[in-house]
Amino acid sequence: MSITLILVIITSGISYYALNNYSLMENLILNPYKVTQRNEYYRFVTSGFVHADFGHLIFNMLSLWFVGEGIERLFGMLFGPSGTFYFLFLYIVGIIVSDIPTFLKHRNNSKYNSLGASGGVSAVLFAAILYSPLMQVCLYFFICMPGFIFGLLFLGYSFYESKRGTSYVNHSAHMVGAIFGFVFMAVVYPSAVPGFLQQILSWRLF
Repeated sequence: MSITLILVIITSGISYYALNNYSLMENLILNPYKVTQRNEYYRFVTSGFVHADFGHLIFNMLSLWFVGEGIERLFGMLFGPSGTFYFLFLYIVGIIVSDIPTFLKHRNNSKYNSLGASGGVSAVLFAAILYSPLMQVCLYFFICMPGFIFGLLFLGYSFYESKRGTSYVNHSAHMVGAIFGFVFMAVVYPSAVPGFLQQILSWRLF
């Protein structure tokens, strides 16, 4: 069984249980104020294993499954037995890093909460985009485009919405997680960078 599938199963199980157990959700969700006041830094990780509703959970887990399997195999090919560590590091640290701006912004706001695996999923997706920018990324299964175009749209939309600040969705986490994944891939596999540029320059719309 792949690490990706194990993560999907564990996250789905914890999320399902937390959605039916308010006290567990309260203990796992990222509340920057509680992190600050009680030193509950574990919430940076546990918040990535709970979700706001089933739609949120299904979207994140399908995205992780579709992209994660490929990145997991790629890391196995590039790094051998250490590939599992690289993949877990990318995903888990992606969740943590993506929430740092949120924590800094809301650490004195006791009513603010954030949850979901989106930061880690974004990290995995953008690591894949750096390695293979022409891969097809599909929204809702039928709006498909090259990965690098999706990446530009995703970052632009996330930046715009994070600046507006009118949505309950943590768009800054999406953006930071994506940037982390892109940078991580560039650091651990530098050859991906010239490959990324070469593939984009060779791309033709028609």
